[in-house]
Amino acid sequence: MSFDVPDDRHYLASHEWVTTDEPTRIGISDFAQDELGDVVFVELPDEGDEISHDEAFGVVESIKAVSDLYAPISGEVVAVNEALRDQPELVNEDPYGDGWLLEVEPSDESEFEELMDAEEYREQIA
Repeated sequence: MSFDVPDDRHYLASHEWVTTDEPTRIGISDFAQDELGDVVFVELPDEGDEISHDEAFGVVESIKAVSDLYAPISGEVVAVNEALRDQPELVNEDPYGDGWLLEVEPSDESEFEELMDAEEYREQIA
């Protein structure tokens, strides 16, 4: 099976992605949403909260499992995808678009260097 892995993002081994342009958005990969199955609930931090690289910041619940979400980078949450409160299925339908989770103001740009690029992530999920 082939999964969408956009080249314009960086990835964590735990299947979260982050964009490097403004706004810096975080979400989960196409592979992750497929593994989870139908997403029924997403728990996210509030605007103004701080998240830390490689630490849990929320939870995604599906019909199959409950999984922690891990931060690809550290920073302040500047926006939360409010649409997910009523439409958590957006994570399944459009994981790189309307299904984004957070927008973050990065606090340490060097953390991007610790993440996988698209090619490395494709190799991990192959």
